[in-house]
This record gives sequence, structure tokens and C-alpha cells, in this order.
Amino acid sequence: MWAALVLAIVMMAIATPALQPIAGSATASVGPIRVDAVPVPLNPQDPSATAIGEFSYAGGLMLQSHQTTLLHELSDIVATGPDRFAAVGDGGVLLEARFVLDQSRRLVGVADATLTRLIGQNGKPLTNGNADAEGLTILPTGDRLISFERVPRILRYPQDGGLPRAVPSPRASSPSNEGMEALAAIPEVGPDAYVVGVEHSGHTWLCRLSSGCVRGPTIDKPKEFGLVSMNRVSEGVTAYLLRAYDPDRDNRITLKILRGTNVIARMDMARPMTIDNFEGITSVAGANGSRRFYLISDDNNLATQRTLLFAFDWQPR
Repeated sequence: MWAALVLAIVMMAIATPALQPIAGSATASVGPIRVDAVPVPLNPQDPSATAIGEFSYAGGLMLQSHQTTLLHELSDIVATGPDRFAAVGDGGVLLEARFVLDQSRRLVGVADATLTRLIGQNGKPLTNGNADAEGLTILPTGDRLISFERVPRILRYPQDGGLPRAVPSPRASSPSNEGMEALAAIPEVGPDAYVVGVEHSGHTWLCRLSSGCVRGPTIDKPKEFGLVSMNRVSEGVTAYLLRAYDPDRDNRITLKILRGTNVIARMDMARPMTIDNFEGITSVAGANGSRRFYLISDDNNLATQRTLLFAFDWQPR
């Protein structure tokens, strides 16, 4: 009975809690930066394309900055307000900024951006393998949790400042660079509850700051795809971002929205669409029950890849 309850709770509530700003973060400051945003089409071979199935393309941008070399490798994103977001990256960085929308609410830019370096438990900026931030979520208290992959751990950064502290994480081995990619708070279970998803296996764990982690459901996915991000859409409805790559087919992603264990919507992206290494997903409520999804890609700090920020609108049936 307990296993069934855990399964139901996890499937119902994997994702971010009520939107709230990140404040008082324990970070090593870099400062405000200008983010240059270049519009990109959904499909370069078909500029008239405006949708993928039920998902309407609401704008896409390639992000870069000439003021810093740190705006790269963004691995997860979380909405911190109706028009604001935070993202973490493999280099141990935190980006906080505002979505710029036009009169039709299409994504056209990024403004008011600040980039900071995450610090470790010793108060010093994270470096090398210790800095590989992959998952980000915000607890109802305003504290944020960040999962790290190469040196597996989850750190809790207090909203009001102070040093981060390690919190419970799954005791499970994973192949190198295929570990704790997905992270989401579960306010329905408690203010200290969160779910951790492992990339290569799709396994999830229900964790609490006060009592550790227990095994949850495994997300159904093809073997070549990894679970890279999760987002709660509404009560009982959860979005999962899956990603695959091989040299022949390049990057591919699948966004699956489930109500319980039933798939109610799905979006697949691959060439010739504009695609890259998408690893993060978040969403905000829209008009008339719609949902705005934002996806962000990790460019691996390579000239052959891009940092993309895409917006899609979905109207549940």
C-alpha cells in the first residue's frame, strides 16, 4: 500500500512548486551581463512552420554574451515568476534573468540578466568536476536545491544566504555523466519533499530533507534516451523531457506529458527542426488554462553547439 501511495504521489507531483523569486543566494558574484538573443526558426527548411502537433511555437532564441565566457552549458531552468527564470550550468554558474515578450506574448529576448558563480560548502566558488550543476528546483520555503553529476550530490542553497549544505540524495550508481539530471520539488508531500530523476535509467526517488530517499517509479523511455528534466504542469499532470544523441541522427528530444501513467500529450523534435542539446524544461500558466513551456539547451561550451531558449504553448484538451 505504501509503495502504491508513493507511486501515486510521485507521478502526480514531480516538478517545480509555486513560482517565487530566488533571493539571498549563497553565490560568488560575477554581476549583471547583457544577453544577446538572436531569433531562430522552428524549422529552417520550412519558415512557415508554427507548431509541432498540439504545441504552438511561441518563439526561439540563440543566447550569447560578449561580456563573459561563462554563459555556456546551461543544464536546467526554472521559472521564478510569470516572466522570470533561473538556470544553472555545468561550469557552476547561476543565470537569473527576465523573459522579454512582445505584445502577442512571443519570446523575443532576455533582459535584466545576472550571472553568478555557485559556491561550495567551504564558501569557495565551485570548480572542475565539483561544479557540474545539472538539476535545479525551488522548495516552498524559497530555498533552492541543485543536483550535481560528476561528483554526485545535492546542495541546498538557503534563500536568505549562508553556505549551502548537502541534503539526502539517492544511493545509486550511474555511468559517468548520466546521473542526477532531473530534480523537482513536491509541495503536496511536504515543504521539504523533492524528486530526483536519473538520466540513464529513468529511475526516480522520492526524497525529504528530514528522512532521506525512497525509490519511486521508473519513467518509460527508449534505451537511447535519457531523462534530463521534469516539470509539474498541474495537479496530477507531469511533463518529462527526454533526450538522445548519436552522430548519425544528431540531437533528438521528446516531451511527454502524463496524467498519472497516461500520456496525454507528446512532442518530438529532431532534424531538420532547429535542435540542440536540450536539457532543461519549465513552465508557467497561460490564459484559458493553457501552459507555456520553456526549454533550454546545453551547448557543452563548443563552437559547434548553441545555447537555445525555446517557448511552446500547449492547450490541454
